[in-house]
Amino acid sequence: MCSLKIEKITKTKGLKLADSVIFEGDALTLLNRMPNEAVQCIVTSPPYWGLRDYAIPGQIGHEPTLPQFLYRLQAVFTEARRVLANDGILWLNIGDGYTSGNRGWRAPDKKNPARAMRIRPETPQGLKSKDLQGIPWRLAFALQDDGWYLRADIIWNKPNAMPESVKDRPTRAHEYLFMLTKSEKYYYDRQSILEPNGRNRRSVWNIHTQGFPGAHFATFPPKLIEPCIRASSRPGDYVLDPFFGSGTTGAVAHRLGRKYAGIELHPDYVALAAARLAADESAVVRIAA
Repeated sequence: MCSLKIEKITKTKGLKLADSVIFEGDALTLLNRMPNEAVQCIVTSPPYWGLRDYAIPGQIGHEPTLPQFLYRLQAVFTEARRVLANDGILWLNIGDGYTSGNRGWRAPDKKNPARAMRIRPETPQGLKSKDLQGIPWRLAFALQDDGWYLRADIIWNKPNAMPESVKDRPTRAHEYLFMLTKSEKYYYDRQSILEPNGRNRRSVWNIHTQGFPGAHFATFPPKLIEPCIRASSRPGDYVLDPFFGSGTTGAVAHRLGRKYAGIELHPDYVALAAARLAADESAVVRIAA
């Protein structure tokens, strides 16, 4: 069984990384308390804007406007950049969406009831009904303007993508995974992720989606995370996921001999990740932010 320790901390107390750890609380608040250059690699997928309701106060993704959503993520990744080693890499998965046509709700999908939304944001200024919002690139360019080096856009092709009922456009079957660095020169082990024929890794990754029991929403497939961790960290390094969810990044990091630091706002997901990692980890620290 997993031993879940409770630690009360003050808002001014710094956080020290000691072995693998899960922090419960707001990503920006907890990143603010982490030391400089504490992790070698960040692999994460923040909540998407206006697509899911995690039913918890303070959640990212329910901002009234798209600029507010992007600003909150910029603030998180500004702190993440400070916490990342100077030669470290951020791997950022972010999905896109279409404008709602100012419909303030979304009906449940028969195949995926969790897609229902009681509240949906209005169409962003400058966009039209049915417009693709371009959120991944808007965020990537915002981070580039903040000083990140935008090194690669990887297409995550989903061979088992969920069907769509649309008849006036192609079915979307991909997401973006951006590779961003803190410095012009950084640690990157290309040999560790060569393709089977020995050639350099290409920028289109064909990886099936994969759920996890107990998680109500889509989770990172381990095969998407593994090359990121292999290429940008060494055994014993820290891998950070500030939107830890069900803990897939932690599970893959541990399997590859790395330490992990996960931050998750939702207590149900903290418990899910802790239970998932309990087979390998005997101590999970739960921080009351």
